Amino acid sequence: MKKICDTILDAIGHTPMVRLNRIPRGVVNGTVLVKLETFNPGNSIKDRMAVKMIEDAERAGLLKPGGTIIEGTSGNTGMGLAIAAVVKGYKCVFTTTDKQSKEKIDALKAFGAEVIVCPTNVDPEDPRSYYSVSSRLVQEVPNSWKANQYDNLSNSAAHYEQTGPEIWDQTDGRVTHLVVGVGTGGTVSGAGRYLKERNPRIKVWGIDTYGSVFKKYKETGEFDKNEIYPYITEGIGEDFLPGNVDFAVIDHLEKVTDKDAAMMTRRIAREEGIFAGNSAGAAMAGLLQLARHFTRDDMVVVIFHDHGTRYLGKMFNDEWMRARGFLEKKGLTARDLVASHREHRLVSVDYADTVARAVQVMTESGYSQMPVTRDGRVIGSVNETCLYAALRNDPAARTAPVDAVMQAAFPFVDISTGIDALAAMITSDNPALLVRDFKSDETFILTRSDIMRAMA
Repeated sequence: MKKICDTILDAIGHTPMVRLNRIPRGVVNGTVLVKLETFNPGNSIKDRMAVKMIEDAERAGLLKPGGTIIEGTSGNTGMGLAIAAVVKGYKCVFTTTDKQSKEKIDALKAFGAEVIVCPTNVDPEDPRSYYSVSSRLVQEVPNSWKANQYDNLSNSAAHYEQTGPEIWDQTDGRVTHLVVGVGTGGTVSGAGRYLKERNPRIKVWGIDTYGSVFKKYKETGEFDKNEIYPYITEGIGEDFLPGNVDFAVIDHLEKVTDKDAAMMTRRIAREEGIFAGNSAGAAMAGLLQLARHFTRDDMVVVIFHDHGTRYLGKMFNDEWMRARGFLEKKGLTARDLVASHREHRLVSVDYADTVARAVQVMTESGYSQMPVTRDGRVIGSVNETCLYAALRNDPAARTAPVDAVMQAAFPFVDISTGIDALAAMITSDNPALLVRDFKSDETFILTRSDIMRAMA
């Protein structure tokens, strides 16, 4: 590194490698090291590929002086792009999802970027999705360029040229495993490809989340929309296949629950003194799940993508954690409440079914509310109240499709969620919850009456 950097962009990269001493002890054989990408100027690994994408676009004549950079981003890529834009004289417009932390969005605005928040629970092709909105904006805004981190191969090239060589040099070529969260796919594919070229015996293990399509696609070659549902973990997983994900480089994908990722994020700070983000928690939780595969001679490198300050209002906030049932509480859990009807399958209605059909399904099943699905994915909900209102206001509504009258989707909760947290999530606008048992791959519904009976 330079002793004096000409601009903040020269400070990107050459991040430290740190040995973990407490969390792996007695659980994981071998040496566990973390690559702390929080030391980049934007506090995340995304700085690397942000500058690479911009400079490649400049060389190709795609990004011109005074232009506007447009991107769909969860926050970290936007931060890297925004920092580079300040130095290079560009404007930025970013689209993001409503599940992202307020801290991430506020940080983008601090660098002068415009941020447009879009709904999470819609298909990528939906015109409201943050992918679609960013694509529309690039057609509407003069002299603009979309970075397209998911399919722009400058993303993975940055990690092939920088992150991979740094890991190899810092471990003196002794690295045996790379463990990294998979989102856009740039880090795992670029760094993984470089390391495998230096030593084909190196194992590259990607960390995925429940609600993402990656693991099943890797194992079966099937893009299964039934794998897609809302999840909380940030920075990893997707409901589509980005061009940067090179599945040939990845030897195995391990899924981690939202709860395990959140709890481990807190443990990293309290046990190792490292203030890292949610995807770091997912990566470490995945590492522990894979512990039986390591030997005492292994050297495992785990990449910590971003900084904990992005998650102060989420994983590091006790109230937020309790509201989602992530902090353990004594007493009944969702597992206890669904135990009496585990044999009953979840009843749902397709978005294209008619209102009359939805009423029929409710009558036959005995449920007063149920989820609405599209290609197996939960996209909304209906209940007796909304169906009755639709028919009362317009009797012709009986032939209308369900998605014309449906309401917001019921939230997903982990099966270990305590009854107090469950009760807090049931409101007048949200009469039911979908309980997910990740181990058995089953989903159940809990209604207001289920929880009321348990509390009585």
